[in-house]
Amino acid sequence: MKELVVISGKGGTGKTSLTAAFAALAENHLLCDTDVDAADLHLLLAPRIVETHNFIGGSKAAIIAEDCSGCGLCTELCRFAAISDDFVVDPMECEGCGVCRAFCPEEAVDFQPRKCGEWFSSTTRFGPLVHARLGVGEENSGKLVSLIRKQAQFLAEQSGLELIVTDGPPGIGCPVIASITGATALLIVVEPSVSGLHDMQRVAELARHFKIPAMACINKYDLNEEMSSVIEDETKRRKLMTVGRIPFDPAFTRAMVKGETIIEYDPSAQVVETVSSIWRTIRSSEFMTKKEARILPIMK
Repeated sequence: MKELVVISGKGGTGKTSLTAAFAALAENHLLCDTDVDAADLHLLLAPRIVETHNFIGGSKAAIIAEDCSGCGLCTELCRFAAISDDFVVDPMECEGCGVCRAFCPEEAVDFQPRKCGEWFSSTTRFGPLVHARLGVGEENSGKLVSLIRKQAQFLAEQSGLELIVTDGPPGIGCPVIASITGATALLIVVEPSVSGLHDMQRVAELARHFKIPAMACINKYDLNEEMSSVIEDETKRRKLMTVGRIPFDPAFTRAMVKGETIIEYDPSAQVVETVSSIWRTIRSSEFMTKKEARILPIMK
């Protein structure tokens, strides 16, 4: 089994549209959306949810009034000022660190695990999809990402599928690290701008740190061909394979409005051949064809 994770240094580069297009082109595969803070792959794939599971990812403190002696130690120790003078915990301010519970002399702090979101196992017109939704303002997105990646691996093994195509989150933070750890290869989607170059450099450095093979794709390259050339020079310097350039095409937006992939929306468009060529290049790359390539255990 192999896993390709599509990522970017920032949001809005087109990685989800590209992932959805790959879903339409791939065979014997499973899809996974690890952008749990702002998942949107389902908007293009219209999944039918088969299973829904609660994600229990954290706890909030609550003071038991009848057991509280009013010593004030919890308010003194709380670094987030989440406990009022009358010993009521503000759930919006509580970070769930557990210090109040650990040091309360009366053991008057309740600290129950709580639901932080949901994760789903679904079917789509392009195959199975594992995805999730994190609650507004909730933490532990990295933990949720690891959970759904493990589920995707389990389902792929159970169904005898050889490839997982993952729509990853943007940036270089905890959910990105949880999304790429142990992946077979990464595809970095980059826009031709100064900030796009900088974002790509950060993501490429993250991939290098975790020793994960990475490829790059320049989206909307013709909006700034000079910068596209600079980005290609940078990928060569970093020994990253540039799998292709995609021109700016409003058809991508029109396809999104209709809830379709670019492959479905206009199969005869030139940009479809470009995307198809990129997919063929990825599938035939040394990273995806090595027999020993496999998904490693996900970092906890």
